[in-house]
Amino acid sequence: MAKAKLKTHSINREWCKGCGICVEFCPAKVLELDEHEKAVAARLSDCICCKLCELRCPDLAIDVVCEKEKEGTSEN
Repeated sequence: MAKAKLKTHSINREWCKGCGICVEFCPAKVLELDEHEKAVAARLSDCICCKLCELRCPDLAIDVVCEKEKEGTSEN
């Protein structure tokens, strides 16, 4: 089985209205609101590529791109 590995995670700060929906839905607690009430990826290395932030953002301000990573390939 392959797991997703984060390729890019971008937030369009001009589109973000700071509603915090993405922060609340992120199971890995990657996102938070900064001093300007805009979403930022504070712990990007913790991202699990679930894309819940991208799917739930009402402003379409988040784009998450993942790549598949092969696990445990075995040769006989």
